[in-house]
Amino acid sequence: MTEPLYPVHGAGLGLRRAFASAAAEQPPPAVDFWEIAPENWIGVGGRWGRLLRGITERYPFVCHGLSLSIGSPAPLDLDLVHRIKAFLDQHQIRTYTEHLSFCSDDGQLYDLMPIPFTDEAIAHVVERIRQVQDILERRIALENVSYYAAPGQRMTELEFINAVLSEADCDLLLDVNNIHVNSINHDYDASAFLDGLPGERVVYGHIAGHYEEAPDLRIDTHGADVIEPVWALLERAYQRFGVFPTLLERDFNIPPLEQLSREVQRISAIQAQQRAQTQVNRINSPIRGFKP
Repeated sequence: MTEPLYPVHGAGLGLRRAFASAAAEQPPPAVDFWEIAPENWIGVGGRWGRLLRGITERYPFVCHGLSLSIGSPAPLDLDLVHRIKAFLDQHQIRTYTEHLSFCSDDGQLYDLMPIPFTDEAIAHVVERIRQVQDILERRIALENVSYYAAPGQRMTELEFINAVLSEADCDLLLDVNNIHVNSINHDYDASAFLDGLPGERVVYGHIAGHYEEAPDLRIDTHGADVIEPVWALLERAYQRFGVFPTLLERDFNIPPLEQLSREVQRISAIQAQQRAQTQVNRINSPIRGFKP
């Protein structure tokens, strides 16, 4: 059985300026690939530009966008899309992902807003994804996002995600933490939701920490360590879909790089454990058609 072809492999970490210099001088061995938001680096020159180029020339990179606003009612920012394409080409970025949400209308909203789960929204988003993929001349992946309200909902979140991915023929950035957060905020079973996703479209995954506002409310902050239920859900995702590349996000309360590396190492450990278990299962499985 051949493994899926992923753009990167292993365990990754989101590169932040708080530790970018340290990462460039002494790259942590635990990190197999890095992720950046192109909007934070496009047009950046000087010391920071040289630093980034030095790292992207040595290590695999993926990009996770912040402001494409794929679900917005406002026209696509085509100038941004063209600048992203140039950035991806310049740094030989392995894949580009964005959020299945929107963050702009007449102006920038500075937050990720939920797209209504409707047929009209699906048609709108699919057309825009196709346009972006045509300009970028590459497939993109959309992330399942955390959300706190579902305005105008006429279908489930899972139905909406699957319809968008299928009709646009794009890929999935599987955010495990967002599934956990949404399962509590919207009272659904996280494992059942995971089972309903198209694993063949996963290009890589995200894992992160969040904030417990109340017993029935989680806020997706990326500002804390990953909790045990999220680690368990990641293991469940590997059991369901096989081991896929997975990246740790940390945006606030950023600890030293050494501490982040330990969480990245835990991703690697879970991946290795699942690969070993898969191999044991293959060895122990009966050969089809064999009769003693």
